[in-house]
Amino acid sequence: MTTHTEARAVRLGLRANLAQFSLLVLVNALVGGMLGQERTVLPLLADDVFHLSAYTAALTYILAFGSTKAVTNFVAGTLSDRYGRKPVLVAGWLIALPVPAMLAWGPSWGWIVAANVLLGVNQGLTWSTTVIMKIDLAGPERRGLAMGLNEAAGYGAVAATAMATGAIAERAGLRPEPFLLGAAYLVLALGLSVFAVRETREHARAEAALHPVQAATERELTTGQIVRRTGFGDRALSAASQAGMVNNLNDALAWGVFPLLFAAHGLPVAQIGVLAALYPAVWGAGQLVTGWWSDHIGRKRLITAGMLLQAAAIGLVADGTTFAVWATAQVLLGLGTALVYPTLLAVIGDVAHPAWRARAVGVYRLWRDGGFAVGALLAGVLADAYGLTTAIWTVAALTAASGLIVAARMYETRPPTP
Repeated sequence: MTTHTEARAVRLGLRANLAQFSLLVLVNALVGGMLGQERTVLPLLADDVFHLSAYTAALTYILAFGSTKAVTNFVAGTLSDRYGRKPVLVAGWLIALPVPAMLAWGPSWGWIVAANVLLGVNQGLTWSTTVIMKIDLAGPERRGLAMGLNEAAGYGAVAATAMATGAIAERAGLRPEPFLLGAAYLVLALGLSVFAVRETREHARAEAALHPVQAATERELTTGQIVRRTGFGDRALSAASQAGMVNNLNDALAWGVFPLLFAAHGLPVAQIGVLAALYPAVWGAGQLVTGWWSDHIGRKRLITAGMLLQAAAIGLVADGTTFAVWATAQVLLGLGTALVYPTLLAVIGDVAHPAWRARAVGVYRLWRDGGFAVGALLAGVLADAYGLTTAIWTVAALTAASGLIVAARMYETRPPTP
């Protein structure tokens, strides 16, 4: 058991842990880069190389990725509490070793789907663990800023890699050259995780020791109780969980359907790459401000506004027919997501006790990344039955409803300023 003396020896806060925190920001950028290598190229690969005409079939890779990542997020939180954060992080990179080669040279669509299963495990273990480690290091006072930096790095890398792979594909073709970038990310990230990243579980124990009476009761919570509390019981945690799911449902739409819509209107691959990068670029950069902002004005208002702004942006995509309109919509969608994404994670960190926080993060991310699977199925089925535009408008309506649920159900969770 961690004593008060040990708790003082392990220092909490961004400034006290700047070197390790910065290293984890870099590692998470590489996590995002692994996802970004697919954003522009894979929807076009399904159409041009494997000749998948049905939208549902083309979106199977997102379904495989999202469902695997969602389950792995849940497991990652439990494993991080049991074995430590670093072993889980390293395992996530080892599992991803075959992914770039499978994407670059896989002879059938089944290979692409299998690569996305492995990528989902990689993303679930590595992204979840870097989130947990940054929450451990930051302590209670700057959680919003910490999550903003984490998500900005990850989604900034998604955007940069989506644009880079689009440019590479325009010059060299859809395969294999765009995926060699992911191979370089993988080697670098594995090396940093093995040789430079340090364990942070003692920081969580030190924070828990600052509240010993509460910690004794909180440690008695079972995983099942944490699942129920995070998904349904606590008003703030459950509101955050459903909003996270709808947010990533939107992301599945942007990833799998938007490029097909843009291509159907005759946009060249390079312009599709710009649009695919614009949304996560604004999303990533915006989080540098919004996470910090939520530390000062609170979480609830930013989440509600962000979900409603996303709904309006998705509607604009459905209504648009030109590059300029779609670029404006992508910027608005990125801004809305930036308001929501780090703030939802900060809510989990605010409410969940350090004794079970890693598992709560895992449950929240199970809900959130389940949105990829739900979005792929919903968008694919609706697009096949009624067309791309109907699928997009339906998701816009669901997003607006999610924002209203947050407004009605969530209570403010930001800790009072000392």
